[in-house]
Amino acid sequence: MLRYAVIFFVIALIAALFGFGGIAAGAAGIAKILFVLFAVLAVASFLFGLIRKP
Repeated sequence: MLRYAVIFFVIALIAALFGFGGIAAGAAGIAKILFVLFAVLAVASFLFGLIRKP
C-alpha cells in the first residue's frame, strides 16, 4: 500500500511538472489517502501484535 502511495505521489509530481494541475491534485489526494490508510493499518498491526504476545 505504501508502494502505491509513492507511485501516486510520483505521478502527481510529474503531472505538476507538465502543468496538469487537476491530475496532479487528484493523484496527490489519492496518495494522501493511501498513506494515511497505510499508517493506520501499520499502527493497528503493531498494537495487535503487542496485545497477542503473552
